[in-house]
Amino acid sequence: MIQSHKKFQGINMLKTFKYFTTILAISFLLTACSQKVVVEKPTILEVKQDTIVELSKQANDKSFNQQEQTDEYFSKYFRPWKQSKLSYSEVEAKWGFSYKNKKVYLENHNQATKEWFDKKIENANFENYNKDIKKAITLKNTNVRVLPTNSPMFYNPSLPGEGFPFDYNQNSLLKINTPLIVSHFSKDRAWAFVESHFVGGWVEINSIAFVDDDFINDFTTNDYFIATKEKFAIYDPIFREYVKVGTIFPKKDNNFIVAKEDDNLNAKISYIQIEEEFVEPMPLAYTYENRARVLKEFMNEPYGWAGLLNNRDCSSFTQDYFSVFGKYLHRNSKAQTTNGKYFDISQLTLDEKKEFIRKNGIPFSTLVYLKGHIMLYIGIENNEPLVVHNVWSVKLKDKEDKEFRYIIGKTAITTLEPAKDQEGFTQDSNILKKVLGITIL
Repeated sequence: MIQSHKKFQGINMLKTFKYFTTILAISFLLTACSQKVVVEKPTILEVKQDTIVELSKQANDKSFNQQEQTDEYFSKYFRPWKQSKLSYSEVEAKWGFSYKNKKVYLENHNQATKEWFDKKIENANFENYNKDIKKAITLKNTNVRVLPTNSPMFYNPSLPGEGFPFDYNQNSLLKINTPLIVSHFSKDRAWAFVESHFVGGWVEINSIAFVDDDFINDFTTNDYFIATKEKFAIYDPIFREYVKVGTIFPKKDNNFIVAKEDDNLNAKISYIQIEEEFVEPMPLAYTYENRARVLKEFMNEPYGWAGLLNNRDCSSFTQDYFSVFGKYLHRNSKAQTTNGKYFDISQLTLDEKKEFIRKNGIPFSTLVYLKGHIMLYIGIENNEPLVVHNVWSVKLKDKEDKEFRYIIGKTAITTLEPAKDQEGFTQDSNILKKVLGITIL
């Protein structure tokens, strides 16, 4: 029946469609004329390279002694190969076991059971902590996990600000070519508990190779280059990795060194070619051109909690940014406040905080700290202090006073009060209100 009357129905449907389209158009026009059109100010500033360069010119090109800082950087970077055991106690190493006392949800959004935790803790094999010492190196960008499993651990995913991307089993991310010391292995031998120059935890066994004194001697050339471009590919001879800014490559005889494993998971030296535009001698000169050029590589990078999905969070952004210039920063936001001179501004009003930062902050050399978050102050535009940070979201509230999130989800330049012009912004949403202090590097 539908087919026999197809032509007739098509004509009538066309007439009907035109009628309702006309009515809808008139209705839309009348509605548009009768309502106030609200144009919101952008929360995220439009970033142009010229703007970043002008901001960078506000900075001091000699904020720190680069050679002295670089020497300190490499001392820490290679420290795991000089240790006889991991530097923290077994109790400290097992901090992640405390999650068993919390409501944790897995990848299927079901709550993790006591049996699930017992199995992971048993596999962690901590009776052998610091008893199977080996030196090692990462073969690729490597996730560091809290427990020896790739399963994520979320708090209640139905709550604002929980669930993806906040996998609390993700501790950090190690770049390719990172020196390690191994404490021991999981019972299934699939994981190694390691310490790097800035973080410890579980890594998959196939992401590392073991080094000996000969390898270490060949790798430590004292001629080091650092990646200044983000996520470019390297090959050996097939694809090896997407390299992140801050990755270190020793150089020898015009070739760059990466570690490669043999059949027994022992590391051997491999030489690769990298285009000059991607890596430069470390440290890169701390000039306004270089500050702006390197910063551009980070802009709009998706937020990655603790390095999730090969991205960055707030403190890994600041850590990697300064590594290019030879400045060593600790891994988490609180610890980074100790990498320079800290000023407590927690008791100041909002306007007083802004004024303190305007007067005392050094653009591109000042960290702005609040609990759980760190930002890089980069200068003043239209009398507003500007910061760059990799940030997930800002808390807002709807008309029923229910909390929700304004998602930023990337590295962005903002004022100290991002999302201020968004509907639902309250003083509890204001990042500036939560700022506790600044650190001059």
